[in-house]
Amino acid sequence: MKRIALSFFTASILLFSCNDEKKADDTTKETTEVAKTDEPWVVVDSATTMAKMMEYGTPGPMHKMLAGWNGTWNGETTMWDYEGATPHKSTGTAVNTMIMDGKYQSSKHTGDMMGMPFEGMSIMGYDNATKQFTSSWIDTWSTGIMSFTGSWDEATKSLTLSGTYPDILRPGKECKMKEVFKIIDENTHHMEMYGPDPKTGKEFKMMEMHMTRKK
Repeated sequence: MKRIALSFFTASILLFSCNDEKKADDTTKETTEVAKTDEPWVVVDSATTMAKMMEYGTPGPMHKMLAGWNGTWNGETTMWDYEGATPHKSTGTAVNTMIMDGKYQSSKHTGDMMGMPFEGMSIMGYDNATKQFTSSWIDTWSTGIMSFTGSWDEATKSLTLSGTYPDILRPGKECKMKEVFKIIDENTHHMEMYGPDPKTGKEFKMMEMHMTRKK
């Protein structure tokens, strides 16, 4: 949080006239340096553009991996209000389906959450250009869209996604969120979600979901 002290403000006024000319020189210098480092625009012919677009839109190994997660899954969810709190447990079902010619996976969740009906949906994809996974989530408990970006770790068979979400306890602020998807085996997945502890503001595990593929 930025703190503006009166003494700093006064000093800034006194120094402004002395630094104004220097700032102008620095600005000119920075502008010149940026101009020198800017890469010139490269003209690309339509055939190359089309080839690149086809490459960008062609599903690859990561999309094939997503498709392997298709099916109906039973989920057991545990949530904590804060570190050390009594956990809330619930159950639900998720149906995963590849959409848009195998480019994205839609995951629709239904069940109960803290004793109330719950419905949620995510869209997961792998961006061939950024080499990153992206995920968007909506549910009946909010009016926002939660967006995450992250990478796959082949060594640990896990996908770690990070993002931000509006902090409803502090209007105008955002809180950092993290999801870790662990692939136990082809029929068993485990997800953990981390966010700020309402009591301390420190990151803690706020939710975990154990998923098993329905036979």
